[in-house]
Amino acid sequence: MPLDSFLAAKVHLLEGLSWADRDDPAVAHRFAEFEVDPAAWVTPPGVSIEDRTIDGPRGRIPIRSYRSSAGQEAVLVWLHGGGFSGGDVDMPESHVVAVELAARAGVTVVTVGYRLARDGVRYPVPVDDAEAAWCWVVDQGCPDAGSYALGGASAGATLALSTALRHRASPRRPDRLLLAYPFAHFPVPALDSSTAADMQLLPLAMRFEPATIAETVRNYVGRISDLPADAIPGAGDLSGLPPTSVVLSELDDLRGSGELLLEQLAEVGVAADAYLATGMPHGHLNRTPSLREVDLSLEYLADALRDMARTGRDRTA
Repeated sequence: MPLDSFLAAKVHLLEGLSWADRDDPAVAHRFAEFEVDPAAWVTPPGVSIEDRTIDGPRGRIPIRSYRSSAGQEAVLVWLHGGGFSGGDVDMPESHVVAVELAARAGVTVVTVGYRLARDGVRYPVPVDDAEAAWCWVVDQGCPDAGSYALGGASAGATLALSTALRHRASPRRPDRLLLAYPFAHFPVPALDSSTAADMQLLPLAMRFEPATIAETVRNYVGRISDLPADAIPGAGDLSGLPPTSVVLSELDDLRGSGELLLEQLAEVGVAADAYLATGMPHGHLNRTPSLREVDLSLEYLADALRDMARTGRDRTA
């Protein structure tokens, strides 16, 4: 499947550029133009937003709550991506996703400003922050919710998996996992030959080459060998996890990780399903639902939340 036609018409803007060029003021306008979507995002009505901080093992953690006026007694804790070292609760992959899911599914969404792997901060600090936010939501923030989901995108999906593994045998076990283009393995499994050929046609600024992936892991964990199972969770025991819904970006060097994760979950008896966003690169939830595949990805996640809300809390865990 080729790149989405709207993105393909603008891909020339990124020719000759790599991820490292994103911070170069001389070419910032090219990235900015590429990131303009078919239509500006309009905030859906009926969602109230509140910022606060909570206590964590490493200090205060900013969180943001999105409450739907529909009043559904279900909660999602959502973690943004950014390679463990970037991103925040204002980025579309956090803010837009949270508003859209709160509005579409009629649930409460809580996003987390976890500490980033910068200036000497490394694993397990981001996981500890994610876990602290999860425990606060379940124990204090929304203790009477009918059900609880945990999820995230890219590196945020990694942190969600890590947190879920820490609590799979506890009363805080999530009722559902929602993962968007997860980064769960190192090395990342190879793509099939057809997708790999399509990826070769994309500029480096839309790719994750092996050296970039290795540096991401080294920056996060401090090494690329003997990786802890709750740092890069695909290497660990995944049994006992709750039902899991996975969004995959079709044109994504990390797609092999999501596909292998689905195989692993099936192997250990975890119910899992997936949606493949055709023609989309990694990180497509950083774009607006004016792109059809972004809209469909959000609807897939919202449907999983609606199903969870109908089913209620799994008291047998």
